[in-house]
Amino acid sequence: MKKTATRPSLRETAAAEIVPARFSADVAPAERNDDLGHRLKRARTDKGLTLKEVSERSGVARSTLSKIENGQMSPTYDVLQKITRGVDLDIVELFDQRRQSAPFGRRSVTRNGEGKPHPTDTYDYEVLATDLSQKHILPFKARIRARSLDDFPGWVRHEGEEFLCVLSGTVRVFTEFYAPVTLEVGDSTYFDSKMGHAIVSLSKEDAEVIWICTGISALS
Repeated sequence: MKKTATRPSLRETAAAEIVPARFSADVAPAERNDDLGHRLKRARTDKGLTLKEVSERSGVARSTLSKIENGQMSPTYDVLQKITRGVDLDIVELFDQRRQSAPFGRRSVTRNGEGKPHPTDTYDYEVLATDLSQKHILPFKARIRARSLDDFPGWVRHEGEEFLCVLSGTVRVFTEFYAPVTLEVGDSTYFDSKMGHAIVSLSKEDAEVIWICTGISALS
């Protein structure tokens, strides 16, 4: 009798030196984020788009979009990027409605702890420099809550490139095409965001990192 093949778990595949591209990130339920959901809904309705149209443009399920808009689900970064591209919106506008029209000679200062929070099940983001729109990078600090690859529904992947530097604690960086690597305080990594990736904390306390992503305003 023919055996039915079973798909290996994310933990099993990531343990190999080269991990097959099998997974795509989804949305993880988290704390309510009504403000973000309302802004997404307002951006969609202002452009006269239906949930079905945004779903077709972004590739995010209509039911998921509805839950996010109603504050019942907090989107992971890659999903949020898909949605903002689907509604032709600068992702930074979701976190701060102030805009600076001048594209030259700009500066932004974010005091410690004053970034815009965006919690998810795996990471607690603090988005920085939210008063500047049309940026080519998105900087943020993140507290790494995840302790295992089992905490993720699948690989995280999106457009652009990323730089990550550890501020406190120890993290392990899992990527599709490379062996997992452990980073201590002061260590950093740079990688292609389209390559599946996931970061977990190895510390007793949540590790903290500074994270920079490209491909934000340029894609919206």
